[in-house]
Amino acid sequence: MKAYRAIGSFRARKSQQGFSHDLVALDEDDARHRIYSNFGSRHGVPRRFVLIDSLEEIPPSDSIAPVVVAHFRDTTISEEE
Repeated sequence: MKAYRAIGSFRARKSQQGFSHDLVALDEDDARHRIYSNFGSRHGVPRRFVLIDSLEEIPPSDSIAPVVVAHFRDTTISEEE
């Protein structure tokens, strides 16, 4: 599993709302699917209204998102030892 950061926007009523979201996924396709699923379930936004401007792999230590920190907690400790 890898850490990714997605930056983009989604349609919220009649305007565009920007977002930056850090997540853990297997690859870029899985990360895109998770972004679309997240906005669909939390905001009721169809996939075609979610625009991902950039999706890049990041080092887990660059993220403060609780999901990323919790997932890589054990691996970062063992790498330092």
